[in-house]
Amino acid sequence: MLEARRLCKSYGDRVVVSELSLSVGAGEIVGLLGPNGAGKSTTVAMLCGLVAADQGEVWVGTGSEREALSERSRAAKRRIGVVPQEVSIYENLSAAANLELFGALYGMTGKRLREHVAAAIALVGLSGRAGDKPNTFSGGMKRRLNIAAALVHDPDILILDEPTVGVDPQSRNAIFDNLEELRKLGKALVYTTHYMEEAERLCDRIVIIDHGRVVASETLAGIERLVPPMLSLELEVDGPVDLEALSGMAGVSHPAQEGALLRAAVSDLGRDTPALLAALSSQGRRVTRIGSTRAGLEDVFLALTGRALRD
Repeated sequence: MLEARRLCKSYGDRVVVSELSLSVGAGEIVGLLGPNGAGKSTTVAMLCGLVAADQGEVWVGTGSEREALSERSRAAKRRIGVVPQEVSIYENLSAAANLELFGALYGMTGKRLREHVAAAIALVGLSGRAGDKPNTFSGGMKRRLNIAAALVHDPDILILDEPTVGVDPQSRNAIFDNLEELRKLGKALVYTTHYMEEAERLCDRIVIIDHGRVVASETLAGIERLVPPMLSLELEVDGPVDLEALSGMAGVSHPAQEGALLRAAVSDLGRDTPALLAALSSQGRRVTRIGSTRAGLEDVFLALTGRALRD
């Protein structure tokens, strides 16, 4: 339903996106993940047709309805709904009036517009507040109205840029339910997030980008197979640890400490754990608790993109 082929974008001498390709099918949620500055926002802008690629193509639709997306391709753009990271609604218009406005921008009028407004508001669970203004809404309700605004024209493709930022767990779960319902309806969804647990729950496939390039594009199970099998150890220690020394140990990788909590990935639990405990003891550190879990998406993400802070 949405396909990007070898997209490139530079600003001056700075390459932001390079040879990036991805695709999303009907009834599929594809997670777009990457560190800050990896090129996600520019990629989303090109997928929406808001920014022209220097090279490459974006195609919308399937079969005889397939069309190249450009800044001038209005028909293709009408098939896309965008949920921006910043809430983009009018606080002093009612929820229904907001959707009527956005629907009218897509040329909808009369009975058809009213039916689409009612359907979008019902999907996000705001039917009882349709006549109220968003300045009386909670943050989660505004986020859901933001999604409804992108859905009112019934697009085939929905692009969501971190739609759960700053919402409580109840609102987040309500948004997840909305997106899973849209998948059942056959929509194609692109979902960007910094929350790995969201991608693990929602996404059928995951695309990880770094420095403007795709470094992984797989199902969750496929992503986890891209790095050697790892277990993640969590240890409570009684003081600061020499992480550089631990990094040089065979079978131990990505040690990180936050307060008393030390995390490290190990290749072999039986072999590497005693060696790690011995190394901590030689540093004069006492371990008060230890636990292990299988490495998840966050561990793989850090292995592929590194742990260094990004601007």
